[in-house]
Amino acid sequence: MTGEPEVALADVTPLVQLVSPTGERVVEPDNATYRSRVDHLTSEDLRALYRDMVLTRRFDDEATALQRQGELALYAQGRGQEAAQVGSASALAPQDYVFPSYREHGVLHVRGVDPVDRLRLYRGEDHGGWDTAAFNVHLYTLVIGSHVLHATGYAMGVQRDGAVGTGDPARDTAVVTYFGDGATSQGDVSEGLVFAAVNNSPVVFFCQNNQWAISEPTSRQTRVPLYRRGEGFGIPSVRVDGNDVLACYAVTAEALERAHSGGGPTFIEAYTYRMGAHTTSDDPTRYRDRAEEEYWRQRDPIDRLEALLRAEGAWDDAWAAAVDADADALGERLRTEVRELGAPPTTTMFEHVYATEHAQVTTERAWFEEYEAETEASR
Repeated sequence: MTGEPEVALADVTPLVQLVSPTGERVVEPDNATYRSRVDHLTSEDLRALYRDMVLTRRFDDEATALQRQGELALYAQGRGQEAAQVGSASALAPQDYVFPSYREHGVLHVRGVDPVDRLRLYRGEDHGGWDTAAFNVHLYTLVIGSHVLHATGYAMGVQRDGAVGTGDPARDTAVVTYFGDGATSQGDVSEGLVFAAVNNSPVVFFCQNNQWAISEPTSRQTRVPLYRRGEGFGIPSVRVDGNDVLACYAVTAEALERAHSGGGPTFIEAYTYRMGAHTTSDDPTRYRDRAEEEYWRQRDPIDRLEALLRAEGAWDDAWAAAVDADADALGERLRTEVRELGAPPTTTMFEHVYATEHAQVTTERAWFEEYEAETEASR
């Protein structure tokens, strides 16, 4: 298989781009509105975006290595999708709520979720790993597309709570849900789009089209660009260069402004590429070729931002060395602290099965505790 069908589709389908793959600003009449949304970003802001992307990739590389060493049961790689995640998440307001799938490591980084806590689920040490209320980020969702319905329902609740269209930037709330191209084939996503559209709910559907739903290319999922699916539900939709961090920031900022003001949902297709495997149980060499991978390596989102920083005189070698040092420190911390995570008590499997105490669960827990005590006593 090759990437030619998808590459051709990208070439002929308009998409929002503010920085070219070689690091130049793209100035065209069609992107003037989006350019205005990043005009306020200073060189320091661009360096902050770069740092977030570098740390996200280092997290990804270290987590992959930990899984290969048997320290994690599984891991879903996000290499290559840093611009889509960091750019979009950087546009969020503190009160906005995020529903991720299982690959949004960059989004969680921007929202401040501790890197070790992000790996508790993949180690099997915890069902989630962090306090969702503390970061306004829901737990990772492994059931493909199901969280899109959860996000839509949450947005409908926000709407009914009167936290939309008040004009107060500290109160107006939007919901963002992240999912992949493969999830758009799931019924839950279509249902979410229906409910969001007819209720004019404040939700942003952020589809990271990394072009491979495990081993199935997007060309086997749709005959048209994915953003047009949003249009079919009557939702304003846009396709953005998912490897352009500024463009991803700009289109998300516009979508959030619409949601905050009571203008309803938006569908964003971030056209990017999954450089790594779907998960660490996957072997991408069995279904895609090196030419396709090389094509996208030349469009690496981190290299693109570095080129822009250098072109605009915002690159500083001492600062870049400090970023690398921060990445090394992150890697060392992950290697140390993830290995130190202990196994939870076996009785935690009985917790949170129901919202309140349930007689059957209580009985089963008591039996299990007695069984464990007898087993330990017989050793």
